[in-house]
This record gives sequence, C-alpha cells and structure tokens, in this order.
Amino acid sequence: MLLCVDISNVAVSLGLFAGEKLRAQWRLQAQKGRPADEYALQLHALLAQAGLESAPQAAILASVAPALTPVWTEVCRRAVGQPPLIVGVGVKTGVRIRREAPRQLGADRVANAAAAKALFGGPVCVVDCGTTLTFDALDAEGDYLGHAIAPGLHMAADALGAGAAQLAAIPLARPERAIGRNTTESMQSGLLFGFAGLVEGMVARFRQELGEGMRVIATGEDAALIAAETPVIERVEPWLTLIGLRLIWEMNRG
Repeated sequence: MLLCVDISNVAVSLGLFAGEKLRAQWRLQAQKGRPADEYALQLHALLAQAGLESAPQAAILASVAPALTPVWTEVCRRAVGQPPLIVGVGVKTGVRIRREAPRQLGADRVANAAAAKALFGGPVCVVDCGTTLTFDALDAEGDYLGHAIAPGLHMAADALGAGAAQLAAIPLARPERAIGRNTTESMQSGLLFGFAGLVEGMVARFRQELGEGMRVIATGEDAALIAAETPVIERVEPWLTLIGLRLIWEMNRG
C-alpha cells in the first residue's frame, strides 16, 4: 500500500491506497513545533483504527509548509521504512508548467493538475475549496497555465467575525433563504451563496480564456458545500490531491 501525504499550512491530508483504490483518508491539524514522534503515534493509531491488514510499503509527500516537511519526512520513514518521494524539482509529474517561475508553484497545485489531467484531459479548471479558494487552469493539452487565488470560505467567515464586533462565529451551513431573517442566516447567505457566485464568475472568466470545452472539477474540504449551490461544477473529488500524488508516485517508481 501507498501512503500519500499532502501538507498545507493548516492541515495534513493523508491517504492510503491499495492500487488505485483509496482505502482510508484522514485530515489532521497542522501544528508547527509538534515532534515527529507525536505525529507517528497518531498515524499508527489511525492505521490500527482503520483495521488495515498491512502497513504501507511506500510514501509520497507534497508540502507547502517548509517547517513541517522534515517532520513528516521522518514520520513517513518510520511508517514505511524508507524516506518518501517528495514532489519537487526533478520529479516526473506528467504536467508541463507554463506559468512564470514554475519552480515556485506549490506541490499541491501540481498534484491537483496531474489528477485533473488524468480524469478530464483538458481544458479543465480545478476549483480547490480549502484554506484559500484556488482556481487552477489546464489548457487543451493538459499543460498548467496558472491560477487565481481568493480567500477560502472559512477564512472569510473568520474575517467577518473578527472585523465586526457584533457578528459572532456561525456554523457554515445552508440557510433557508438568500434574504436572511436574522444575523446568522444573513451571514450564512452572504458566505455560502456569495462564494457560489464567486465560483460561477471565475469559472466564466476562465472559460472565456480556455474555451467552451473547459471542464470543471472541485476539490477540498468545502467543495461539496459550494458545489451544491452552483451547476458549473461538474464533479467533486474531495481527495483530488491525494489521487494526484498516487499518479505521480506511479510515474516515478523504480
């Protein structure tokens, strides 16, 4: 089995693949300063809880949090008995990067692009609904052209509560109506329906540049919540980055 690790600044997503099948997946809080020992114990407990009959034999890691990369490199080494493949310069991905400063592109963006290309070909827009709301663009050949970045749903909700003294934190859920009858409904409407409108607007602009044949796939923690409010998202793959990591590992295995 293959252990895939995707590290952002706020979360660590883990997936365990048996061949092409994702057998188990978890999302942990990213905590800078936490030692590898603690993460390794947590991973061991998760594997045992899932009732998996064997330990992973290999690992691949993508990280946009440099402080956590060596920690999880050690966690993976303990879990599989060897260092993980780290997505970076020199690793085959199957995707040509045609934006400026390609080496500065996050490994998670590359993994998403690899998975989207395998699933849809091109042109395709990947809507990543995580900490940030990121739109990745692949052209008709599946080449990565660039992306757009906006605040994510939770980030916007936190900013709304922090910036307005009378607006308390609310659950991110669908309100009954767009015109809120109370403060909670009003905030939920502005956030959820507002983000659905943002997605529709950005997808329309990407389609103008990529062509009418552009496909749209959404991923990330809030993908299903936003996709339920707009018809422009054709498919939701919550663990698209992990799928991309598995594909990259297959391309690079000896």
